[in-house]
Amino acid sequence: MAAGGYNMFKGNSFETHIMPENYTEKKKKTSKLMFLSIVPFLILSVAFSYFPLHGWLYAFYDYIPPLKLSQCDFVGFKWFNLLFSNSTQVGQLMKVMRNTFAMSGLTLATSVLPVGLAILLSEIKCKWFKKVVQTMTTLPNFISWVMVFSVAFSLFSSTGMVNSFMQNMGWITSPTKFLDSDANVWLSMILWSIWKGLGWGSIMYLAAISGIDQELYEAARVDGASRFNLMRHITLPALLPTFFVLLMLAIANFLNNGLDQFYVFQNSFNKEHIQVLDLYVYNVGITGRSPSLATAIGMMKSIVSVTLLVIVNFASKKTRGETII
Repeated sequence: MAAGGYNMFKGNSFETHIMPENYTEKKKKTSKLMFLSIVPFLILSVAFSYFPLHGWLYAFYDYIPPLKLSQCDFVGFKWFNLLFSNSTQVGQLMKVMRNTFAMSGLTLATSVLPVGLAILLSEIKCKWFKKVVQTMTTLPNFISWVMVFSVAFSLFSSTGMVNSFMQNMGWITSPTKFLDSDANVWLSMILWSIWKGLGWGSIMYLAAISGIDQELYEAARVDGASRFNLMRHITLPALLPTFFVLLMLAIANFLNNGLDQFYVFQNSFNKEHIQVLDLYVYNVGITGRSPSLATAIGMMKSIVSVTLLVIVNFASKKTRGETII
């Protein structure tokens, strides 16, 4: 038996008995199929994320629609210099950056809310109630910002339901301007953003919770751990790796607040505090009819975002030993 066992693993006989002869071919075939499955997504990424980068050329020309780029004057770094040489432009850009940093900071500060919601949902034992809560909190993500503004206008406009109710109750004599006001713009924007994305943001954490080894909970219960202790010492630590990855991506996208929300909520009363960088680029390029300047601003924003991603990735590697790129 000993000799037979020895001969079984001697030389190449281990591969013969353990692995089939066509194992390598099957592995190569599987790898090719896996690669082919991601090819459509690679094509979409190139088409929508990398191919449009050729539009950065407009930042170096004095582009006048609808002329061709070859018919416009090459101005080099004129638009980049204009951003910092014109005091009026610098002042406007500083206000925009203040709004951008405020909204991004509030977004980062509230990034823990999906974690809390996911933990609370995982603790709900009634399945039908859990599904109802998860559906109700996730559904707003699929509503466009145009529809969200329609809801906000119906509720909080001067003739909306909230003002009508408050006037009928005698609490106010004149309508309160919730939307047509520059007060508390940042707070209202982050509240609408939380309402829309809280449930959707918790889905990834719920998936991470479902992957936690249930034996850890059983062992903790045997030791007398309460439900709060289970959440604190098992569930929460298991979610931290996912949270840190998403946090790093959020920091890398610090200057990207999106356009849709701020575009539909902007008006002449709140424009000073609602105009973030993405909205400013749109207003300069479309309303201000200066696509070259807007392209220059967008180009600098992309470069800063990539730089932030590299810095955050380097810091994560040094502190946690994990990277995302």
